[in-house]
Amino acid sequence: MTCRFFFALLASAACISAAVADGGKERPVIPENVTAAELVETCRRSIPADVEIEGRIILRSRRGMVQAEYSYRMSRKNSETELSVYGKDGKKIDFPREGRLLGTDVTWSDITLDYLWWDDFSFDSERESESVHGQKCRVVQMRSGKRLVRVWIDRKTGALMQAEEFSGGKSVRRLWGTRIKKFGDRWAPNVLEVETTGSGHRTKITVEKLK
Repeated sequence: MTCRFFFALLASAACISAAVADGGKERPVIPENVTAAELVETCRRSIPADVEIEGRIILRSRRGMVQAEYSYRMSRKNSETELSVYGKDGKKIDFPREGRLLGTDVTWSDITLDYLWWDDFSFDSERESESVHGQKCRVVQMRSGKRLVRVWIDRKTGALMQAEEFSGGKSVRRLWGTRIKKFGDRWAPNVLEVETTGSGHRTKITVEKLK
């Protein structure tokens, strides 16, 4: 499966506006009776073909104290993703696809959103529709083996608004955006948060350059 990452997805998705103009009127991008397959496919198609991103990964305590900081560079060209992470000394750090980045809350799945390409998914029957940052979302459950990720997708634009991973029926990790910024002619979240339940800290991911 080709790697994809959430910065590119959110950069192109219309999470800033829930509708598009049509002859002076607003109309939904996605029909009200959208199926889970249609909604997920729209979310997948939102990824730009080519993008380059630079930013920081910052581990913070609950009180906001910085405990560790890294810089990163990511690029996606011809459906291939490359990710490099560096310490303060500028040396490259290994970022395994399994596990977390040096004790932070960030995993490879947080960067690539690989769960969006799992084949087993359906609307969450217990949480049919919820709002995230004022946007009405459909809640979709993505499954692969024992892994379960619940995602909130804006039902009008297909934008991913929030994601939560479960284990043993309990939430263990959550990802969400907190700020947005305009980079050239596109909007993108420039601050995101990742939290592992009960860890006592959060990891902030910033986007400083996007092209």
